[in-house]
Amino acid sequence: MSGKELLALSDSITSEEIQDWLAYQISAQIGIDADEIDIQAPFDTYGLNSMQAMNISSLGKKHLGINFSPLAIWNYPNIASLSKYLVEELESSESETFEI
Repeated sequence: MSGKELLALSDSITSEEIQDWLAYQISAQIGIDADEIDIQAPFDTYGLNSMQAMNISSLGKKHLGINFSPLAIWNYPNIASLSKYLVEELESSESETFEI
C-alpha cells in the first residue's frame, strides 16, 4: 500500500492531504513529476481529458473514500478549490453519518 493510499485509513483528511493526493494523481495521468504541479493553476493547464478526470474521480472513491463526480474537476478550477470542496463534502457526509 502506497503512502497515497494510506489517506483512506485516516480518521479525517485535510485539504493539504487531498491537494497532495490530487497533484500526485494528475502527475501520474499526464506523466510529469508531482512537484511540477501548481495547486493554484487551472486544471486545463495540464490538459486533462475526460477519461483522466474519470480515473481520478474513481481513484478518489477507492483510496480516499470520497465519492465525487469527474465534473467537479471542471466545476472547481484548480486543486486548491477542488480539495476545499472535497473536504467540505467529506465533513458533511461524516456528520450525516453520526446523526441519529
